[in-house]
Amino acid sequence: MADSPSPAAKPPAGHQPGARQPGTQPSARPARAPDASRRSERSRRAILDAALALVGEVGYNKLTIEAIAARAGVGKQTIYRWWPSKAAVLLDASLALAGDAETEGDWSGFPDTGDIAADLKHVLRLTVDQFNDEKYEAPARALTAAGSTDPELGRRFTRELLEPALGLYEERLRSAVAAGQVGADVDIRIAVEMLVGPLTHRWLQRTGPLTHAFADTCVDQVLRGIGARPDGG
Repeated sequence: MADSPSPAAKPPAGHQPGARQPGTQPSARPARAPDASRRSERSRRAILDAALALVGEVGYNKLTIEAIAARAGVGKQTIYRWWPSKAAVLLDASLALAGDAETEGDWSGFPDTGDIAADLKHVLRLTVDQFNDEKYEAPARALTAAGSTDPELGRRFTRELLEPALGLYEERLRSAVAAGQVGADVDIRIAVEMLVGPLTHRWLQRTGPLTHAFADTCVDQVLRGIGARPDGG
């Protein structure tokens, strides 16, 4: 006859299962694995910040992947794993910078106060301030130059940076059309380019000072030219 199993021994009085007994060492907790995604995001942001800082310091022509890697504290191959060129790094850095500007400036969208002239002047003045800010100027000039000789970069620059911004102007002008402040026969896209084009030209070619007064004049003349009626009458 097989032996019957012995009953389990009872723990000593006062012993709690799992409790550490006097004279014993606590068991070590398992080490938490490092968060690879967080580490990658830190490296990515360090690279973008380094590219923005360096293009302001040395200019686009002297900017190199090696210098960006050294400033960011990463290997050169880390950068090439994510971007094919310094221009591509700079484009993503500019996109991140634009996102930061919206957050820091508490941007809540293109204003629609019912006064089309005031709303356009408000946003164009912000554009003037951004164009005149060294933090934005250097990467914007570099991308404009690089995009003129690199068709794919130019298309991406237009698609991801320019078009979303122009779309906000178009939406505001359509609202003005619906309110009867702008004629329904106005070509919205051309009107938008008439508004932002002079600012971009003056900034890029340095044909004159880029000021709030200049932005206001552009708005007044474009609205007059397209027969805007601020009161909707």
